[in-house]
Amino acid sequence: MRKKHVPMRTCVGCRTSAPKRDLIRVVRSPEGEVALDLVGKSPGRGVYIHPDAICLERAVKGRQIERALGTPIGDQLLDDLKKVLHERQSEER
Repeated sequence: MRKKHVPMRTCVGCRTSAPKRDLIRVVRSPEGEVALDLVGKSPGRGVYIHPDAICLERAVKGRQIERALGTPIGDQLLDDLKKVLHERQSEER
């Protein structure tokens, strides 16, 4: 029996690889809008981040998300990321 392929992605906060399903995707659409992509299939340039406060803090402080997407991110997106982060952490408990 063959092993199933697990897609791996790199977190912009800590720069470590993890399975795609374990990360949160932030996407810049072809129109230039930046949003969360919780399904992972929206078209556009995407970056991945662990649902962890430390990774989010590093990515925001170092402007890694903005650099990877090539556009500034708004406060609303950061609030949404923090909300999803809190939800995922509470699910794990």
